[in-house]
Amino acid sequence: MKVVKEALIILIISGAGFLCSLYAAKFSKLAYILTFLFAVVFLFSMYFFRDPDRKKVFNENEISSPADGTVLSIKKEDSENIIVIRIFLSIFNVHLQRSPMEGKVSETKFTYGKFHIAYKPEAKDNQRNIIKIEGTDGRWAWVEQITGAIARRIACYVKPGDNVKTSQKIGMIYFGSQVALYLPSDKVEITVKEGDKVEAGNTVIGLWKKN
Repeated sequence: MKVVKEALIILIISGAGFLCSLYAAKFSKLAYILTFLFAVVFLFSMYFFRDPDRKKVFNENEISSPADGTVLSIKKEDSENIIVIRIFLSIFNVHLQRSPMEGKVSETKFTYGKFHIAYKPEAKDNQRNIIKIEGTDGRWAWVEQITGAIARRIACYVKPGDNVKTSQKIGMIYFGSQVALYLPSDKVEITVKEGDKVEAGNTVIGLWKKN
């Protein structure tokens, strides 16, 4: 199973701990407890940090889901010109984020904040990072990575000036979290609904309207 690079240090430490405690178990039965705990950490990390292949080819009018998870809401929040799709990621979802469109990264901005539960409305005030992508014909998308009550780290793989392709990996959030996708409301037709399960790089979340 392929995993993201962020998992390597955890896998090395838990793997080494497992081997050491397994050896120590020859001399103390208490070491079996440590052996079990290290094994759980290792196996869970392998699962949580998995990096599955996503090979779907999107056409130029399709918008890819930026995250795996459950669609929490689809609505205009602070502006009539922007529609926001919020996706909740449980600890069982793949936590990589992928670009919803082809374009150039115009801005990335990290903001310190709170750590509310990721599926609650107040999670929009949590610690977050926003990745703004500009395309052609006035198309644009913002991907907001939002931490949850447990998550404490956001990884961003891109920087301003980078060119990205649809479904390209652009970041990761550790453990349960939320991803918000901002789109120009007059240029898109949303093809998912609240409660839908989506996958980054697999699910078409919307379509660009023809000019």
